Amino acid sequence: MSRLIEQLREDGNLPEEKLQRLLQTDEYDRELFQSAMEIREKYYGRKVYIRGLIEISNYCGNDCYYCGIRKSNQNASRYRLTEEEIMECCRIGYGLGFRTFVLQGGEDGWFNDERMCRIIRNIKGKYPDCAVTLSLGERSRQSYERLYEAGADRYLLRHETADETHYRILHPPGMDLQKRKECLFNLKDIGFATGSGFMVGSPGQTVETIIKDLRFLQELKPDMIGIGPYLRHKDTPFKDCEDGSIELTLRLIGILRHLFPKALLPSTTALGTIHPQGRQLGMMAGANVVMPNLSPAHVRNKYELYDDKICTGDEAAESKAHLAEQMSLTGFEIVESRGDRAE
Repeated sequence: MSRLIEQLREDGNLPEEKLQRLLQTDEYDRELFQSAMEIREKYYGRKVYIRGLIEISNYCGNDCYYCGIRKSNQNASRYRLTEEEIMECCRIGYGLGFRTFVLQGGEDGWFNDERMCRIIRNIKGKYPDCAVTLSLGERSRQSYERLYEAGADRYLLRHETADETHYRILHPPGMDLQKRKECLFNLKDIGFATGSGFMVGSPGQTVETIIKDLRFLQELKPDMIGIGPYLRHKDTPFKDCEDGSIELTLRLIGILRHLFPKALLPSTTALGTIHPQGRQLGMMAGANVVMPNLSPAHVRNKYELYDDKICTGDEAAESKAHLAEQMSLTGFEIVESRGDRAE
């Protein structure tokens, strides 16, 4: 094993020049992935945890320049799931073996605290052995406290970039990086299992900004870290930008497994979109979570954060058996459990 990978295993605080070298070349990829798999197996074996993703709304009050459901996109076909539809998704998912439900949506004020708390209590009341994960954007500390008291277990909120200049490239005036970071620290302080992350290859991103992202994550110490390649959307200001790199995304998964040995690292839908075997490759780089889609079939293609998102076939929860078969071909086993972070 090269000295660089040994140093990464021994001490995550590699000097910046060594992190740059690791990020900018494929010279170390084979050793990096092998080492990441060894760390993953130490804490999780070959288990793959599944999360049932329920995309509850594609309304959003934000106008992020990279996102297909941004409020200025007049071509988006908007929808909101009813509380009954959400519970039906959970019913189907529970029967399929899912023990974590992820309620994800844009920043939609219709899903206020009262409504969300009622939904959370209903899910936890009917499925007490399941975890409820929320991914609903920035909210007040008081709102997060109410959701936690209602029974929500986890919260996902990607920071997207820890660099102020890069943040301004990606977001319109009125949005604030410090507020985003404050939300994440509030979530941790309240008691949520907290997840963050960023897009790989987003417009304006550099090796230096990626290192800032890694350093911010080391400060935050999240339980979950979601990264995926940036993928463009035709109805955004970035429609002519290049997509992110699968190679760099996989390399970063390997690095993250070293920096956060016990973290839950998903092999994301974006990876599966950019490459037919993207999610399997993510597992072989150190990931241990997949999030098939439990949303009703008639809305899956409407939650379009980027072009050509996979939303049928292997991404549909009904094809879980096929997904399990795909994972088993690379030596992994899908398990039916909450899949909490290793202690």
